[in-house]
Amino acid sequence: MPESPVSVGNGEFCFTVDVTGLQSWPERYPVEARTSDEAPGTLLGTLSQWGWHSFPGGYALDETRRVYQTPTGPVPYVDLGGEMDLATTQEPGQSDAEQWLRANPHRLDLGRIGFVLNGEVLPEVEDARQRLDLWAGVVESSFRVDGHEVRVWTLCAPDDDVIAVRVESSALAVGLGVRFAFPYGSGAWGNGADWGRPEAHATTVHESDGGWQVERCLDDTQYWVAIGAEDARLERVGAHEFVLTSDSGVLELRVGFSEQRGQGPAGFAELEAGCRRSWADFWVSGAAVELSGDPRAPELERRVVLSQYLTAINCAGSLPPQETGLVCNSWRGRFHLEMHWWHGAHFALWGRPELLERSLGWYERILPAARETARLQGYDGVRWPKQVAPDGRESPSSIGPFLVWQQPHPIYLAELIRRTGSREAVERYGRIVLESAEFMASYAVPTERGFQLGPPLIPAQESYSAIRTELVNPTFELAYWRWGLLVAQEWRGYLGLSPEPRWAEVADGLVPAPVRDDRYAAIDGEPWTIRSDHPSMLYALGLVPDTGYINPATMRRTLAGVLGDWDWESTWGWDYPAIAMTAARLGEPDTAVDALLLKATKNDFLPNGHNRQTPSLPLYLPGNGGLLAAVALMAAGWHGADGPAPGFPAGWTVRHEGLLRSP
Repeated sequence: MPESPVSVGNGEFCFTVDVTGLQSWPERYPVEARTSDEAPGTLLGTLSQWGWHSFPGGYALDETRRVYQTPTGPVPYVDLGGEMDLATTQEPGQSDAEQWLRANPHRLDLGRIGFVLNGEVLPEVEDARQRLDLWAGVVESSFRVDGHEVRVWTLCAPDDDVIAVRVESSALAVGLGVRFAFPYGSGAWGNGADWGRPEAHATTVHESDGGWQVERCLDDTQYWVAIGAEDARLERVGAHEFVLTSDSGVLELRVGFSEQRGQGPAGFAELEAGCRRSWADFWVSGAAVELSGDPRAPELERRVVLSQYLTAINCAGSLPPQETGLVCNSWRGRFHLEMHWWHGAHFALWGRPELLERSLGWYERILPAARETARLQGYDGVRWPKQVAPDGRESPSSIGPFLVWQQPHPIYLAELIRRTGSREAVERYGRIVLESAEFMASYAVPTERGFQLGPPLIPAQESYSAIRTELVNPTFELAYWRWGLLVAQEWRGYLGLSPEPRWAEVADGLVPAPVRDDRYAAIDGEPWTIRSDHPSMLYALGLVPDTGYINPATMRRTLAGVLGDWDWESTWGWDYPAIAMTAARLGEPDTAVDALLLKATKNDFLPNGHNRQTPSLPLYLPGNGGLLAAVALMAAGWHGADGPAPGFPAGWTVRHEGLLRSP
């Protein structure tokens, strides 16, 4: 099905293929454009963690700051004129600076590699079959074209940005070839390739031992594509297009992408052996869960297994992932730090903390920028941004700069690493934890009722963005603030430091979580709880461990109310595992499983495991990562839970090994 292609990758690089085993028909796997003036993208992307591009020019964030009144005085925020819009063209009320800063840098689709026949688009094929061997990390494809059988094996090197492809077919001798095409960068919301500006970039080919080196120049961005193939010819057929052909019945193609020119890729046999060995090691390491005893168990197991594969190839890199990973762009390839927990917490819970640590260290790199944001606003410590690129620069927005629930995430993620038994975790992440807490304590405002959060503020339930100038005390953020400060205080002890009195004062003195009609409200004040988007007040006792701040009976009534009347079409893929974690901690395992498998548009998992949301957001990795985090909590339990698999109901048989107990 066109919504469900398969990918190979290693966390730093990913290559997604159609049924031919290459990217022969990108237009058949569309990512719908968000606006009428944008070209649609494709699910058949070639994306990396290092491949970024910016249009010429540039602006400074100071050109987008607006002053907001807070209880402690005026504070500048990186804002967006008018209503937030995803369009790339100028919108009323939005400046050139705001538009440029939202669109740059953008993640670059590095190239398209697909079959052609006699230089033309591959015609319809027959008897198409495809299988992803999860144990080996190899896509096996077969089809018939023009009367010839074609067999294709596609894989990605475990430690290099290299794909290897073996093609066996008599069609190679009569016109079957492989087309390489390279685009310009795109500022479109969901498209990393602009094919309409051939004059804006340059592609130069250099012959090398055993193949060719393709030099790519796009403004200030440069990268190289090393092509290796024996007994083959490479012919230029356009300014940025080439066709590789061979008279042999077997073609072993290797293609490496890198920021600098390097040596040609290794041979196919060596790459295949390394790939198979790496994936076998992946599956025998870490944790495993076996579910039975309920008709829904096989489907939940399917989602669990495929989510492990998808997060390994998309979320285990040196940067926090974008929500569509390395399959296709969303939000121009930029990543969202409030989603980092959902992308990565499960790695530690499933016994693979090293995969989380690859991106957790990135916070250290952006400490100066995050510290400067806090300083400009008059706070201590670091204020982590929301929507960013590798440089950690915030994007102008009428929503993102006002979110705060990403602030405790690095504390939580670092604490998970520490709980795996890592002796180095405290030294490695201590500064991140302590400076996060310093901001949290200074951000809280003392009032007669206790310390409050905001204004201005937008909670995880972004439905309240229009009242950000007056919004205070969202339930989820209050509970998360307390837990984060308490954990950071423990880290001071691990580091040999004395307790910080201010942190304790804020953690113990937060205003009570708002209650309306015997249920927790989303925010403190009108309109209390909008019944759409994320039911985030539930997550104050679910994602957030129990600290005595939340009353379980009140939360139980809140959960029942959400399940009774929430607008499920407006939710997102991570809401369902989040609800499951809350239900599990409340002692309602039947509800937990029902939430994980609730029939809803955005809780669907396609045959390839993609948690599809909309035509413009065709996969959503926070849903996959959230599922794994919820299953780990339900199976291995959490601090204070009793009995085996406390999050699963009677009748289920749950066997697991290697899972980390949740906080």
